[in-house]
Amino acid sequence: MEELAIESINILTKSSLDTVGSKLGCLGAIFIMLKSALGAGLLIFPWAFAKSGGIHVAVTVELVSLVFLISGLIILGYASSVSGQNTYQAVVRYVCGPSIGKLCEICYVFNLFMISVAFLMIVADQLQKLCFSMYELITGSPESEMQYHWYTDQRFALFLLCLFLIFPLSVPKEISIQQYTSVFGTLSAAYLTVAIIVKYHTRPIQVINLSPLYSSGISPWASMFSVVPTICFGFQCHEACIAVYSSMENRKLSHWVFISVVSMFICLIIYSLTGVYGYLTFGNNVAPDVLMSYSGDDVTMIIARLLFGISIITIYPIIVLLGRCVIQDPLLQRRRKHTVVTESYECCIRVGLTTAWISVTFLIAVFVPDISKVISVVGGISAFFIFIFPGLCLIFAVQSETVPPLLRYLLVIWGMITLFCGSYIFGQSTSIAIMQLLHEL
Repeated sequence: MEELAIESINILTKSSLDTVGSKLGCLGAIFIMLKSALGAGLLIFPWAFAKSGGIHVAVTVELVSLVFLISGLIILGYASSVSGQNTYQAVVRYVCGPSIGKLCEICYVFNLFMISVAFLMIVADQLQKLCFSMYELITGSPESEMQYHWYTDQRFALFLLCLFLIFPLSVPKEISIQQYTSVFGTLSAAYLTVAIIVKYHTRPIQVINLSPLYSSGISPWASMFSVVPTICFGFQCHEACIAVYSSMENRKLSHWVFISVVSMFICLIIYSLTGVYGYLTFGNNVAPDVLMSYSGDDVTMIIARLLFGISIITIYPIIVLLGRCVIQDPLLQRRRKHTVVTESYECCIRVGLTTAWISVTFLIAVFVPDISKVISVVGGISAFFIFIFPGLCLIFAVQSETVPPLLRYLLVIWGMITLFCGSYIFGQSTSIAIMQLLHEL
């Protein structure tokens, strides 16, 4: 997310002695890359390990995917240096042309929209579990004895949260709260990983079913590859990487390769630890949102839910702002061609888009309770930003640069491989999602 990354860059490079031209150092760049990648994807990795066929298969898929994840980051850094642009959409538009640039903008908005849905679903899950926790603490009775009331439904609580907290935070032109999100996001991710590891080692001895959790109607081979969208969703930081690269003090490609490799391997360790220990704790009974697998009276996990809830509530308005700007700016530009854009007109457009965005994402989050289905869609769209657009950028960029013929040939081949893999992941994840939907119907 470029805007969130740019704001983080400003915070990290800001000090009382800095001049206007301050640049981002190595540690600062790695920190922002980690903050951009680590987040809600942690919750679904244990389920992905179960669905893929076990730890060995899942880690193998992660390692293979890591090659393309790092490659995509390096290609985008190279394309940014060639084009001189500092946002993802601008780089794609400059290198690949306006048509592909427009496709990039459409995918960008849709990706942000589905991420918003996933965030609201996670918040709804945590609200439900927190409600059970409060019931157990107050009454001393297990959550199974809790009677249903409309005012105890997490969907009603989510509606109130959207109306009285998320909407007011999302309406303003600029969202200053984004400068605090890095603290919550990084803290919640680190705390969740440590908590899952500790809970595994302190759990009572019991027999866990570690048989693969294959999807109904899907072959084991296809089920293994179906977790690739989840990995893409978890490791996705490619939209922010160009903003990071553009603000670095040392913009040598070798330096950017080092930052990309280190940040992705740290993410690999954190995601793998979370996936392995969450899977070993619950086996194939693990929920798509791993926090839902823990009991409601577990204080350690109550804290994890609160941290994740706060993190997502503060990040969600930024997602709305980024998506809203892509839609709003062309509307305002078209208006300027015919008349003056007044403050009231701009306010109406902004409030209307924000209301529509939150309302539709809320309805989808309410009527599609399984977050794994949304993550599958988001991961499929993420393939555009991790595979397809970087592959296109590499193919187009080497044509305009002075590159030895053999090296150009090899780079074009790698770009085509990346493009093919991204297209396959997108098509495969979409087809599996449709097959699962038809099977349920």
